[in-house]
Amino acid sequence: MSKIYNVGIIGGGVSGVVIALELAKYGINNILFEQEQSVVNGPPFCHLHAGGNLYPDISDEQCRLLMKQSIEMARLFPQSIDERPTFISIPKTEKYTVENIQSRLDMLVDYYKSLIQEDPKNKILGDPKDYYKIYSKTDLNTLVDLPTVKRPITADQWMTNAIKLVDYKQLKTPVILVQEYGWNLFRLAAQAQLALNKSEHCNLKTNTFVTDIKDVRTLNLEHNWEICTADAVYNVKYLVNSSGFKTGTIDESLHINSERLIEFKAAYVSKWHPIPGLIPELIFHGERGTPHGMAQLTPYCDSYYQIHGMTENITLFKNGLVQSKADMVQPEFNDGITQKLQHDWDANEIKIRTENAIEFVGKYIPSFTTATVGGPPMYGAQQISGDDPSLRVGEVRFPSKCYARSEIIKASSALTVANQIIDNIEDEGIVTKITNHIKTNALLDSINTQDIDLLAKQLAEERGYPGALSKLVIEKNKINNDIT
Repeated sequence: MSKIYNVGIIGGGVSGVVIALELAKYGINNILFEQEQSVVNGPPFCHLHAGGNLYPDISDEQCRLLMKQSIEMARLFPQSIDERPTFISIPKTEKYTVENIQSRLDMLVDYYKSLIQEDPKNKILGDPKDYYKIYSKTDLNTLVDLPTVKRPITADQWMTNAIKLVDYKQLKTPVILVQEYGWNLFRLAAQAQLALNKSEHCNLKTNTFVTDIKDVRTLNLEHNWEICTADAVYNVKYLVNSSGFKTGTIDESLHINSERLIEFKAAYVSKWHPIPGLIPELIFHGERGTPHGMAQLTPYCDSYYQIHGMTENITLFKNGLVQSKADMVQPEFNDGITQKLQHDWDANEIKIRTENAIEFVGKYIPSFTTATVGGPPMYGAQQISGDDPSLRVGEVRFPSKCYARSEIIKASSALTVANQIIDNIEDEGIVTKITNHIKTNALLDSINTQDIDLLAKQLAEERGYPGALSKLVIEKNKINNDIT
């Protein structure tokens, strides 16, 4: 008789792997299908949104949830967290006010304190009093004359290094340094894949495309779904749709209607000349989708930088946001975007868009205009449930019995979704109630740093990126403050 799995998961993105890992942690057998040769191939993430400070237009509620979820994910994958801060600024041309951002930050400090009171191990962003620091124009004029610090530790040292490069005369003051860290996709993917391959309770099927799903819930069998691939059929009791922007494809095959948006975005890899000291991530706020949308510069090792520019000729694309229709649950991109999603970018477009991104950042960091193309774009498509394109927090829905659809927008929501699915599996009677819920995951903790280093570099290079993108800018337990 064919093996029956408690849970079958379609899609090995960050949501799928976290669901599989959490199920395996509790001994719940599951099978995970991923059509690529390795896991976590979806939209790139580079930033731990521990507060949502990249999004001045979202609600305080979303900011609090992003902070809570980001802390939970950082505790689960500490070897993927780059503990360097983020510089937040508003150009003088923009509508946003520093006062509104500061008011939100004060709210987040109070919320961070409450999370630490709930569990002292939530204190991963440093002391709450150091969550953010405000710098006036006078402060900046003083710091700009101080020596560069090769590996900064204090907020002032990070700001000193940054302000030597930034044309802060273009910015409203004060500017802010906040403890929103970097998040390395390749390291998370490596740790997750190593842990899943090691698990006795998860059957990871990479290079495996699901051709069909048969609903057999009414046939009184011991399983509810039959997942078909090119060479086998797998029986599962509970189905999880974690297919990212393609979740509607599975919904359509199961005759489930749901409203959704899908959006294609890209970030660009650049190479700059070496600079004397490390810098924080740099954010220059602007209205999304306009020619002066937000600029974001994310530092990596070996003088590589990732750039987001929230304009149509950089990160966003014409017709890049598509809504489902009444007669079509799965929205469809145009041929040009579909071609990109199939890893087939035009070389000239890569060059043009990367150079556009460099020029865009160069408005605020004049010396950055000397940067060059450093690799292919980091890109992907994401789903947004409903019809609100500004939504940044998505979780999970249960459209029918023994079926869950993950709807994460940011990677930080993955653990929340996994826990909600486990609760539903218990409610459905697929497994017995778990009496001892634990926040750690022994499978992930068992993977050593050296193995993560090796596989993360391999994954980056297999996907066509410089191996340096797999490294942490701030290595764990290797911080010093050499002055140059």
